[in-house]
Amino acid sequence: MIAEFGAFCLMLSLTLSLAWTGFAVAGRLRSGALMAGAGQGAAIACFGALALAFLALIFAFWTSDFSLTVVASNSHVDKPALYKVAGAWGNHEGSLLLWCLVMAGFGALLAGARGLGFRLKTSAVAVQGALTSLFVGFAVFTSSPFARLDDPPVVGLGLNPLLQDPALALHPPLLYGGYVGLSVCFSLAVAALIEGRSGSAMWPAWGRWVRPWALASWALLTVGIALGSFWAYYELGWGGWWFWDPVENASFMPWLAAAALLHSAVVTERRGALAGWTTFLALLAFTFSMLGAFLVRSGVLTSVHAFAVDPERGLALLGILGLAAGAAFALFAWRAPKLTPGGAFAPISREAALVLNNLFLTVAAATVLLGTLYPLILEAATGETISVGPPYFALTFVPLMTAMALILPAGPLLAWKRGDLKGVGQRLTLAAALSLAAGLLALALWSPARAATAMGAAVAAWLVLGSISEVADRVRLFRAPAAETARRARALPSSAWGTTLAHLGLGLFILGAAVETGLKTERQAVLPIGGEVAAGPYVARVEQVGVVEGPNFLAERATFTVRTADGRAARTITAERRFFPAGGQTTTEVGLDFRGLDDVYLTVGERAATADGRRAWSVRMAHNPMARLIFLGPAIMALGGLLSLMDRRLRRAPTRRLG
Repeated sequence: MIAEFGAFCLMLSLTLSLAWTGFAVAGRLRSGALMAGAGQGAAIACFGALALAFLALIFAFWTSDFSLTVVASNSHVDKPALYKVAGAWGNHEGSLLLWCLVMAGFGALLAGARGLGFRLKTSAVAVQGALTSLFVGFAVFTSSPFARLDDPPVVGLGLNPLLQDPALALHPPLLYGGYVGLSVCFSLAVAALIEGRSGSAMWPAWGRWVRPWALASWALLTVGIALGSFWAYYELGWGGWWFWDPVENASFMPWLAAAALLHSAVVTERRGALAGWTTFLALLAFTFSMLGAFLVRSGVLTSVHAFAVDPERGLALLGILGLAAGAAFALFAWRAPKLTPGGAFAPISREAALVLNNLFLTVAAATVLLGTLYPLILEAATGETISVGPPYFALTFVPLMTAMALILPAGPLLAWKRGDLKGVGQRLTLAAALSLAAGLLALALWSPARAATAMGAAVAAWLVLGSISEVADRVRLFRAPAAETARRARALPSSAWGTTLAHLGLGLFILGAAVETGLKTERQAVLPIGGEVAAGPYVARVEQVGVVEGPNFLAERATFTVRTADGRAARTITAERRFFPAGGQTTTEVGLDFRGLDDVYLTVGERAATADGRRAWSVRMAHNPMARLIFLGPAIMALGGLLSLMDRRLRRAPTRRLG
């Protein structure tokens, strides 16, 4: 009965989303507040109906209602409660319902926003309603999670064991919050193009309205991608944290576009410039989100991250992508030439630095797009199968991002409209000298063979020290009395602190990625009880191996003692090889020993035998230096985004109402 109620709520949400769109359009065309108010009410009601449908689906998973196809295929009676709930979005149908729920929720927030102006608001609400109608319609007609089974199983097939992990329970909601949050930027951009303002008076206020949505989406994407990377690092057992998998790229491309949008929106808000470029990026960011949905759900990719669905659904998603993005970019092509460029600025200015930053980010996103789609296009056209992996991205993406990182610290120190490059250079002299020294020291310690790693360390130091220098300059550190410095620090807006944290977090991430990639050591051995293997400055000894029983698996658990080469700082960690009877799958549970910023990484594999016939196991050990920074850096970046979101200037209505 609960499932039928959920199906009814899903159907009702489609009707409400269409009403939401229709009322908003009628309100805009006739300037009728009553119609616009009805559209707002329908948006809120649509969100409520989808929330009830989603709760009904969670209840079905919680109670193991195997009469539903999606529950029978993705749950099991013995599965832990957390993963029963997470199973609701660990599949195509449930995750699509979550997508629709988040989209309607953002639409309801947009409909209730104040100070946006009647015409622009109703246009944006109508576009958001149309997007919601497309995706809810797709869920209703091709991907309903409430489809019944005629002959339900007794225990269920179970969720993929690789997905039964706390990080993966949180990863999709956070990622979808970022993915779908960009739909509001898309709607605001389309609404601005519909209004067709040729003057620049509206754009500063419009930029201020776009920024919070872009900030929230970018921060959620940052956390979601970092969680997915951390999951791949410790759950898949291959020892890496990023493989340039097409599905990984599907979430990374919107992140890059959202980062460019954030920087461009600042220029539009402060100077009324780059209006066309900012609207283009707003359209592009959500287009990348929709492209990611297509890649993950169409069946064109084979990945542990992807939902294996039939091509007919993929064609329907491609149709949604073509309709929404095609109409939006056609409107942009028509309206953009009429948009005035806004405030002029010199080649040396903060605006110019942000434009250059945008160019590097968008070209980097284009290289990721090319590396992701080219193998698919080539296979479809010729039948030839190729793989585009890390070497391609190392040659294309890394240089672009390195160039962007080099100019990043200078941007906040430049003045608007016309900057003083010499003055900025003087203020960054110490940071540049220390960064160069750090690179030379790293080169001396790690040998010329590690030149790329040393360069990465120097770039990271430049970002971190440059971010600190920018704040020190603004508060006049060491150049004013302590009381004056403290007063200036308190007066800095939270967005300034947020920018500093985001840039600093990026520097820490680059440092961790460069050092872990360049200095990682890995060893593999067949070890009996009492056997030892060494990697870097650490030694691991196999103490015992035994069989343990979990809630829905059997595991062979190895206990290791990890110590330094000289015998100090011994710790005990475990690694497992799990077997899940429900699906007949075997997974690896990594043993991680956190040593400051470093990781000692251990996995245990299949049984083997030593040369003298003793029972042994395949053991892989890695020393990953500074691996903590790979995940700490994005956390600090996301914190910076959230801190910027708290800026009172973004919460205050613009002085000029839009529309």
